[in-house]
Amino acid sequence: MKNVAIICLLGLLTACSPQLPTTVSHLRCELLTHPLGIDCVAPRLSWEIQSEGRGVVQTSYRIIVASSPEKLAADEGDLWDSGEVRSDASILVPYAGKTLESRSSCFWKVRVTTNKGKSEWSQPALWTMGLLAPTDWQAKWTGLDKMSKDETDKGNTRLSARYLRKEFSLDKKPVKSAVYISGLGLYKLYINGKKIGDGQELSPTPTNYLKVVKYNTFDVTSELSEGVNAIAVTLGNGRFFNLRGDVYGFPKLILQLELEYADGSKQTIVSDNSWKVTANGPIRANNEFDGEEYDARMELPAWNTAGYDDSKWLQAELVEAPAGKLEAQLNRNIKVMDVLKPVAIKQVKAGTYILDMGQNMVGWLSLKVKGKAGQTVKLRFAEALKDDGTLYMDNLRGARVTDLYTLKGGDVEQWEPSFIYHGFRYVEITDYPGEPTVNDFE
Repeated sequence: MKNVAIICLLGLLTACSPQLPTTVSHLRCELLTHPLGIDCVAPRLSWEIQSEGRGVVQTSYRIIVASSPEKLAADEGDLWDSGEVRSDASILVPYAGKTLESRSSCFWKVRVTTNKGKSEWSQPALWTMGLLAPTDWQAKWTGLDKMSKDETDKGNTRLSARYLRKEFSLDKKPVKSAVYISGLGLYKLYINGKKIGDGQELSPTPTNYLKVVKYNTFDVTSELSEGVNAIAVTLGNGRFFNLRGDVYGFPKLILQLELEYADGSKQTIVSDNSWKVTANGPIRANNEFDGEEYDARMELPAWNTAGYDDSKWLQAELVEAPAGKLEAQLNRNIKVMDVLKPVAIKQVKAGTYILDMGQNMVGWLSLKVKGKAGQTVKLRFAEALKDDGTLYMDNLRGARVTDLYTLKGGDVEQWEPSFIYHGFRYVEITDYPGEPTVNDFE
């Protein structure tokens, strides 16, 4: 059938947003994403017919799901072959094959017949299964259930980010590896210094942590190497330790890294009390109401790489698991979708400037600055201005919506927060060394 294309989608549950693993152009399909680590035992599959013709209507479909790319290429549906099904359904068609097990890979494709003829097979798409049973988890919830100086869990909560790390040795490079992780309230994951997750921010999805806690899955095979490796996580407060008194507990981590080798052997690295932890890093506070405070003088160079000296760090604690059920996150992670440049900046009084981003939005500000060590730039955010050109803050009630960046001194420094966001158009900039311009922010 000419000029007909099929876009294959993986819909995880009727109530969940469909994922978009593949797309096609003219009779070819280009793979976009791999949904990894789902825990729906009957995921729903969707596709879209694209054609330059008019009035093209599907009359039947055939879906093949296989355990390997080779079997799929040979049209061997060892997991499921739907056979030819007379139906115009192409959205959220439930998988009806063999029972799916934890960690299994499912390669699939679809071919449709329409009133204009039959399409070719779509290009292969993939989903993988997560950890379906609590017994699949060997990892322990790990953290630091202690307050340090200047921290408080009452009223306007204030807590530094937690930094956790673990080194491990590999005798050979794995051919397959997956990391399953939940870091509450929010986390950033690194392997050998590289941030894991394509543009991923503010993960995992916030929930009512008394009912459910979400975990993410990543393929990290390419980030691992023979010899000593390091895995590291920064934990932010998010809504777990936040909401002005609605505190579920201290930030905590569960992580399971599963490795498979060419000879069939396997290895597992887990979060436990063999990890090292510190709260004595540059993120001094982070709260989505009040903002983030960062002291660049306290940075930990190369802390997320192998060979870092963590002898002065604390031993991580085994901590109480959150009350909610641990489940795979089916919706996509938040990603940076656009970068905006400010349209104007104006001085309103000595040492104070108002930056105009040109539109109201939800996001955060990146800055470039050069000055002396110990100087602190203050950023305060609002959606509107008063008649005198200063920030209108009444609608924000008690929220401080303030980011603080303390310089380490020397060359030009660039910074953006890790665990907060603001709704804003205007930014009040105070105590910026020299005269800021629109080119210093985005």
